[in-house]
Amino acid sequence: MAYSKRCIVTGAAGFIGSALARLLLKETEATVLVVDKLTYAGVPESLKEVGLDPETLTSSNPRLSFLKADICDQEAMDRAFAEFRPDTIFHLAAESHVDRSIDGPGEFIRTNVVGTATLLQAALKYWKTLDDVGRAAFRFQHISTDEVYGTLGDTGFFTEKTPYSPHSPYSASKASSDHLVRAWRDTYGMPTLITNCSNNYGPYHFPEKLIPLIILNCLDGKPLPVYGKGANVRDWLYVDDHARALLLVNEKGVPGETYNVGGHNERTNLEVVKTVCAILDELRPRAAGKYEELITYVADRPGHDLRYAIDPAKLMNELGWRPRENFETGIRRTVQWYLDNEWWWKPIHEKKYSGQRLGTAR
Repeated sequence: MAYSKRCIVTGAAGFIGSALARLLLKETEATVLVVDKLTYAGVPESLKEVGLDPETLTSSNPRLSFLKADICDQEAMDRAFAEFRPDTIFHLAAESHVDRSIDGPGEFIRTNVVGTATLLQAALKYWKTLDDVGRAAFRFQHISTDEVYGTLGDTGFFTEKTPYSPHSPYSASKASSDHLVRAWRDTYGMPTLITNCSNNYGPYHFPEKLIPLIILNCLDGKPLPVYGKGANVRDWLYVDDHARALLLVNEKGVPGETYNVGGHNERTNLEVVKTVCAILDELRPRAAGKYEELITYVADRPGHDLRYAIDPAKLMNELGWRPRENFETGIRRTVQWYLDNEWWWKPIHEKKYSGQRLGTAR
């Protein structure tokens, strides 16, 4: 692909950020500076296949470099822009787990709100130093979530015009960051783009999230926790399809616009869990019986939104995006990846997160 921009990717040791970085380095000619604080969910091993040494954070790939830094550090962000001189920034660094936001909202406000404002100021300062051609070509691309829209009933879809109605500290912090990005566009004229995505899944997903948690609990023979009755609905998007959408928006999106990214793959949480169980019954049968027998219903998450579903028509019709995976193909690939890549998840399971319940605080 004839895409050779200099890209800062914040949060690229995380799930979606690492998928985007791998895409940029494998399928384009882009040069990438990863900016990541390496909090608990930052896993530099996720970039090992594109040349990063996870121990030293040095790269054998001349198009990849790594800066361990906090996006709330204004001096460090100013220096990153001044020294790397990007054509674009993909901003994915965020605290992202709703349950953790219930237990500790302050870190979500700091990273997602203050961090975004810090990056916007660094980008603006740098953008003002560019010539007219450079200013016009520059993009600040902010990656957000469908959770900013709140919850849906049994029908309907979120569109780019849906009013914001966040219900958790996480979604409120992301809504705030979206508004900041729009404000920098409207106030200063800096070319910005926003994408709001549905629930992602796929390889390299930190195991606190539903799908990897269920896969690893199955392999460990542990109970499979399902909130409430498992009736909450999510629209599932394979992470590599999301990464391709982000790249397409960066190339062809109109500055100042928002694009929703979703896969039209609605499933209840219980359906997702049962699907994972059925695939594992086939690929790695359990001697003691079916994996579905491990399902355990637990008290629901506080403020648990009933249903999310995205209408990606704008992205499809205006920019030509199409997902390559549906839920059936994507979930099978995901399960197989976890079976094949114990080297990645086992150290996380042993040292960082072993499946304990989060987000019960009131």
